[in-house]
Amino acid sequence: MASSALRTSVPSPTRFVRSTMSQSLRQPAQCRQVSFSSYLVTPKELNEALRKNPATRISTSPRVVPLCAAWFMPNDPEGRKGIDAFQKSRIPQARYFDLDGVKDTESPYPHMLPTCETFAEAMSNLGIRRDDNIVVYDTEELGLFSAPRVGWTLRVFGHPNVHVLNNYRLWVREGYPTETGEPAPVEETKYPVPNYDAKLVMPYSELKEIAKEHRKEGSKEAEILDARPYGRWAGTDPEPRPELSSGHIPGSKSLPFPELLDPETKTMRPAEELRKVFEERDIDASKSIISSCGSGVTAAIIETALHVSEYGNPNLRRVYDGSWTEWAQRVKPADGLIRKAT
Repeated sequence: MASSALRTSVPSPTRFVRSTMSQSLRQPAQCRQVSFSSYLVTPKELNEALRKNPATRISTSPRVVPLCAAWFMPNDPEGRKGIDAFQKSRIPQARYFDLDGVKDTESPYPHMLPTCETFAEAMSNLGIRRDDNIVVYDTEELGLFSAPRVGWTLRVFGHPNVHVLNNYRLWVREGYPTETGEPAPVEETKYPVPNYDAKLVMPYSELKEIAKEHRKEGSKEAEILDARPYGRWAGTDPEPRPELSSGHIPGSKSLPFPELLDPETKTMRPAEELRKVFEERDIDASKSIISSCGSGVTAAIIETALHVSEYGNPNLRRVYDGSWTEWAQRVKPADGLIRKAT
């Protein structure tokens, strides 16, 4: 375990400072192929991998690149922004993936997946190579929150080696190196335009047909899991976006994402505990499982939990990209496809 005294802090948010440990991570080393034991990576595993495979410009071997996915809800009471959290505290050599920027800018919904060209441009601007081992992480304040969405996004666009840190709060508590201020510039790359893996994404049109089945007699083929707080699912609490009605998709089951996390550390719970949560919700593992939430961010926490616990058929798991923000704006009152708890 690294000593917490190795972390750095500076009074100016624009000054870029590296810790002593950060400097050691940047020293050229013989890079080795990285093989993490799980999709979720512990702080210790990431620290060791960074020491062996630093994200230096001169390295021609596969690197380990920390990717900060810090993001806050639009109604955050403190008005926090992801980029501010990134500049306040981050893993050395990390790059910042802006969830509010890397998206379909022509869509009226907030976090729809970008085009293949937009994704490739973003990765190029971040200096990421296709053979890089990406480890996505969030903020110390929230724990595991938005990193699963970015990890899922990279999987949709076929990046070969993607992992999620479990989590940055533990990284800081266990004394691993951090840095603050403006990041050092990165050398742009030529990330190839990827293919889009549609089988990981649930489109509105298909989900609408599934919801109609649930409205009539219950779908025989699909489970729909909703990561929002119960009150929003039930229709008793408002949505953070004031123009939206709360409620839920017919047939969906409420599974607030905090139930998948350790209440104190906000790390993902062990696989056996996750499976128990799914079983207690009577989620049929033989069916297609669709994860949804407010705008497609925390739905990816459910997808990640399904992935690491090996619950259900991996070829039948999808995230509803538009989630409730799209659903509540597209369905018509006559459709009868917004339900509230009775």
